[in-house]
Amino acid sequence: MSSDAGRRAELERNLATVRARVEAACDLARRDPSEVSLVAVTKFFPASDVDLLAELGVGAIGENRDQEASVKVAELRSRGDLEVHFIGQLQTNKASSVVSYADVVQSVDRPKLVAALDRAAAARGVRPAVLVQVSLDEPPDRGGVEPGGAAALADQAAACEHLELRGVMAVAPLGGDPDAAFARLAEVARGIREAHPEASWVSAGMSGDLEAAVAHGATHLRVGSAILGSRQSHR
Repeated sequence: MSSDAGRRAELERNLATVRARVEAACDLARRDPSEVSLVAVTKFFPASDVDLLAELGVGAIGENRDQEASVKVAELRSRGDLEVHFIGQLQTNKASSVVSYADVVQSVDRPKLVAALDRAAAARGVRPAVLVQVSLDEPPDRGGVEPGGAAALADQAAACEHLELRGVMAVAPLGGDPDAAFARLAEVARGIREAHPEASWVSAGMSGDLEAAVAHGATHLRVGSAILGSRQSHR
């Protein structure tokens, strides 16, 4: 078996396992699995892996480092079949680069970044989807706006001509209870949807806590190691 064939088989097995977990979680939550999308987190993995995932039916990938992602996305054979999500903390001076390849920016966490993304999108003639990143840490230390400030930030994003507000994103606290954290996120998401019905996405859950995220209404799961294996340096 060639190395490409072996890697494809490995990814196929891992994807089947993750999809089975999602289906089981949806059964428990009495949700339709079609309501939940997988975003394969491909940071540190090569474009060849992304192309294999696209062949296996993955429709969205997540990247969190602009320097890596901008090069990788340009190398993809499968770019037209994929929705590219930027999921990492983002400096305002990287906004123009990110909107040049990302269809979705999940990590919008402050007013200056909203403004920078809107300007960059206008200059490039694009309209990326954006999610408000909500911090579930106490105190916030991994990016994200505090829950009490999420609605105002969502209002600002929704008012931007060149951005499309789609919902919220969060990461469960390190060492904390993901159930409680994602329940809090669900409350924030509901409040934002009342003002902006189109903001229906809830991006939550990763390899270790996707079941809790599904239970609390996640529509997008950011899954990396359970699909791609242990992180390896991308060269």
